[in-house]
Amino acid sequence: MVEKCKIMIAGAGLGGMAAAACLLMDGHDVEVFEQARELGEIGAGIQISANAMHVLRHIGVDAELAEQAVRPEAYTFCMGDTGEFVQSFALSVEHEQAHGAPYFHVHRADLHAILVRRVLALKPGCIHLGRRLASYEETSDGVTAVFSDGLRATGDLLVGADGLKSIVRQQMRGSDNPVYTGDSVWRAMVPASKVAKEFDIVEQKLWMMPGGHAIAYFIRNCTIVNFGLVKKKPKTGEESWTTRRPWEELKADVEGWHPAVQAIVDAADKDACFLWALHIREPKSDWSTDRVTALGDSVHATLPYLAQGAAMAFEDAAVLTRALRQEASIAGALQCYQRNRYERTGRVVRESSENGRVFHQPSREALREVFANRNMGRERSNWLFSYNPWTVELT
Repeated sequence: MVEKCKIMIAGAGLGGMAAAACLLMDGHDVEVFEQARELGEIGAGIQISANAMHVLRHIGVDAELAEQAVRPEAYTFCMGDTGEFVQSFALSVEHEQAHGAPYFHVHRADLHAILVRRVLALKPGCIHLGRRLASYEETSDGVTAVFSDGLRATGDLLVGADGLKSIVRQQMRGSDNPVYTGDSVWRAMVPASKVAKEFDIVEQKLWMMPGGHAIAYFIRNCTIVNFGLVKKKPKTGEESWTTRRPWEELKADVEGWHPAVQAIVDAADKDACFLWALHIREPKSDWSTDRVTALGDSVHATLPYLAQGAAMAFEDAAVLTRALRQEASIAGALQCYQRNRYERTGRVVRESSENGRVFHQPSREALREVFANRNMGRERSNWLFSYNPWTVELT
């Protein structure tokens, strides 16, 4: 077992906060360094399945999260223009009975705020803002984080939770050469009262059309509808959740879609429509040195078609914590951590990309045929939702 050590985390997003909480609870001394000058998260919904909820429950935030979350009754797939039912699987009670934890829809900002409060309760003052990591220096005795303002911090272990454009990953393994997939995703949030007639069932609904799909679900106690639209189009946005585009462009992209999709878009704030250009990266198989590692999007960024990006970061945090308990050295723990995460995170990346192919079939007939041979609920239950990072065997 690695004795109490000083751990530095680069990045105070969802993954960084989850890692900080898990490691603090295990007795490590943790400091978190965030480049932004204010803490916050983007305005978007997030899905938390049982595999991720196990981590949040361990951290002790599940009850507070439940007060703001929505428990969807089902995940329903349908045709993008007619709304014809294609397939559905139960969530809510069934999900919790099968996997030991609930399935929640939450606002990312709400979840982030809850995690921040928990981390600061565990160690007040451990989150440092305005600290942009520029590089790190590693020796046999420790690791030093070097920030863009010239300040430095030293510890026993550095964890990169610094996202898609990770400085930790770039220094360790070089550029990952992201490639545009041809898909871009719109996001918007709409007051539920504005679309009460068109969207009134507490479920996650996914409409599929050739070259795209749309998704909608409730968050914040069913007061907000979170909406996303994936569309094949020339690259116009950036690889960023915060790139704004004209509402008129979004409206044009849903021409011919189901009236419920049209109603949600019509009700969207015309000054708050965001377009994210989706890029694909090859999953890394080696993301650790003797004293530096990474988690989440920093090393296994995934397309959003399986809704597991944050969940993978939460799982990473738990397995890293367990590896430090299990192994005799930091270097050994980091090898144990990545060895036990590579296959699973790689599968999530591949399955997410495959879902893009499934959802974007060229015709209604092709879509029916694909779903006739698939049971989405059973497939995800068998390998994805059933995983518990606190109890899975570490090899």
